[in-house]
Amino acid sequence: MKNYFRLCKIICISLIFNFQFSIFNSVHSQVTWHTIEEAANAKIGTKMYFIDFYTSWCGYCKKMDRETFSDPTVAKILNRYFYPVKFNAEGSNTFTWFGKTYHPVNSGRNRTHEFARGLQGYPSFALVKADGSVLQTIPGFSTAKEFTVILWYFVNGDYNRYAFDRYQKIFDKDIRPAMDKALKD
Repeated sequence: MKNYFRLCKIICISLIFNFQFSIFNSVHSQVTWHTIEEAANAKIGTKMYFIDFYTSWCGYCKKMDRETFSDPTVAKILNRYFYPVKFNAEGSNTFTWFGKTYHPVNSGRNRTHEFARGLQGYPSFALVKADGSVLQTIPGFSTAKEFTVILWYFVNGDYNRYAFDRYQKIFDKDIRPAMDKALKD
């Protein structure tokens, strides 16, 4: 009986520790999202805007939040090198972005906000330079590993040096060590 209580105590301590550790990891691996209104008024220096276009009904948008954006490496890259923005593509807000005012579209079945027009579905992501010019749009779900490669391709300026298919092939061996070193606190 004494050993039973000792075992229960060890299990409880282990569960508490694991719970506290998971809270610590989730707090430190979250993306600090901003609204489009905050982004429109932000001074971001040399960073790029990263805009996550989502809808409330999009299953893969929710999966990106759960599995990809919660990844510590993805979160660190987004927080350190980008100004991350979440934008509801069916939202009802009016705002001005680099001198142009965008309005919601509430007619018929197509409720896509003016700002999200032209996207190929959801989730979609836009990498926007500090001057407001779109560098790249990226449609669809990606795993954390895939998204890390995509983000670093643009952060590091490697899009000027490599075709993306080649970059994917050489990433783990030739690129990742330098990325890991740059991301260390």
